[in-house]
Amino acid sequence: MNLTSLRIITADIKRLVQFLEKITGLTATWYTEDFAEIVTSTSTLAIGSTKTMALFGGEIAQPASNKSVIIEFRVEDVDTEYERIKDLISDVVQKPTTMPWGNRSLLFRDPDGNLINFFTPVTPKAIEKFS
Repeated sequence: MNLTSLRIITADIKRLVQFLEKITGLTATWYTEDFAEIVTSTSTLAIGSTKTMALFGGEIAQPASNKSVIIEFRVEDVDTEYERIKDLISDVVQKPTTMPWGNRSLLFRDPDGNLINFFTPVTPKAIEKFS
């Protein structure tokens, strides 16, 4: 079994996709006006509008209500990324900080309030884990 993607449901798909494109530097692929994906070399972040929930049987997901998931992106240099995106993010939860497990981490919220973590492994053990 392989985890293929993570999907965010949003009430304002254009705003969220534009934000994600700006912070990742990647271009989303739009399949319909209500569904897009940002694909990296290791995973896919899918973004669906609330309209897509009807295809799954109704109002089974609530946009802008995530309280438990952090979307994580490994980046080359988290401090450089922070400087690049700091004017794009209005809710910085934690500026770049080295965590006890060896990653340097920047935690912020997207326009829907979802937590996003940009991280760079910095200790030998963390670097080895991602090699």
